[in-house]
Amino acid sequence: MRDVLQVNGGIPLHGEITVRGAKNFVSKAMVASLLGDSPSELRNVPMIRDVTVVTELLELHGVKVDLDEEAGTLRLDPRNVELAHVADIDAHAGSSRIPILFCGPLLHRLGEAFIPDLGGCRIGDRPINYHLDILRQFGAEVDKLDQGIAIRAPHGLIGTKVRLPYPSVGATEQLLLTAVRADGITELSNAAIEPEILDLINVLQKMGAIISVDTDRVIRIEGVPRLCGFRHTSLPDRIEAASWASAALATRGDITVRGAHQPEMTTFLNVFRKVGGEFDVLDDGIRFWHPGGDLRSIVLETDVHPGFMTDWQQPLVVALTQAKGLSIVHETVYENRFGFADALIGMGANIQVYRECLGGHPCRFGQRNFYHSAVISGPTPLEAADIEVPDLRGGFSHLIAALAAKGQSNVAGIGIIDRGYEHFRDKLSALGAEFRML
Repeated sequence: MRDVLQVNGGIPLHGEITVRGAKNFVSKAMVASLLGDSPSELRNVPMIRDVTVVTELLELHGVKVDLDEEAGTLRLDPRNVELAHVADIDAHAGSSRIPILFCGPLLHRLGEAFIPDLGGCRIGDRPINYHLDILRQFGAEVDKLDQGIAIRAPHGLIGTKVRLPYPSVGATEQLLLTAVRADGITELSNAAIEPEILDLINVLQKMGAIISVDTDRVIRIEGVPRLCGFRHTSLPDRIEAASWASAALATRGDITVRGAHQPEMTTFLNVFRKVGGEFDVLDDGIRFWHPGGDLRSIVLETDVHPGFMTDWQQPLVVALTQAKGLSIVHETVYENRFGFADALIGMGANIQVYRECLGGHPCRFGQRNFYHSAVISGPTPLEAADIEVPDLRGGFSHLIAALAAKGQSNVAGIGIIDRGYEHFRDKLSALGAEFRML
């Protein structure tokens, strides 16, 4: 079953949809519940595949999980945590990278942890060596086995000093989840400070952690012997909100995104306005629309927060194919993120990719033969085509392209989008899109 969505494109999207909690936060807060000695409650939870995967992994480890889908509320009781069987972990997590973040909490609770070979989207090198090095610095013993990686902490974990070579979100999350109950003080330099990281810190502080964040990307954690459960409402998903905003721009539509929150989207909103899109910040969301006329070309570089988020780049590139002139986009976070452009080129877009850093400053991918810069010439009408979804964000971008293109497109592998976009088919229907599942 290829999970194909047949789209009749060329119809502007109009209407309202709602986004709930951030995919990149909710799964990490669920893992954090392992650290508490009492139940936790997480609200504003989206019904996405990643939440299902983490729920199954938590249940394998003895956590009792109760879900109120309509309310978007999770109740997590970790009081009977146990080590799961290797085969069960592998079966439930083969396509997810989240098991690596279970390690710190499980080492504190059980003294050992196991992770299988990790999957995830194929958008570039996402090594786990940062994670393993961090765990070793806390005093963990790491053994690579045929089935995966076994990690032990027979003598407990000790606070340490870590400087990341790059402000990795995953490595920062790993350190936070490990340091909060380690003995002593931990200092992390060159940390990621994305809004989702700060909301994870909010959760950990509610549980009893002592964490400070300095303006120079330094996070300090004073370990505590025990943590309790938490009650927390997730921040909204700024990636999904921006994806629908780009869909409004690409289809010449008008979409109100209930739940979208301005502070976490400031950088995106500036770029959206420079391209020629209009928006109105409401009490409970943001309205995005195409005002008519030509969109404007731009020069753009992705970066870690507070820069332009890499996950915003792919949906916006679809809209840039409809902008007048030459747009230049320099990707500095994931080196292979422009693989999704091949399908757009097949639909008539004029996109050229380059190995050079076409931006204001060289990045870590320069001179490494990665195609990480793109020049988009427009406007070019998009033509319907058969498309295979490559990854989560690229897949939603291909869906936007199919919605913008005149004619009938078949988008295969559409189930990948369920990993991060809640009920996206229902939302498409609410916006007037014409499509059917094959």
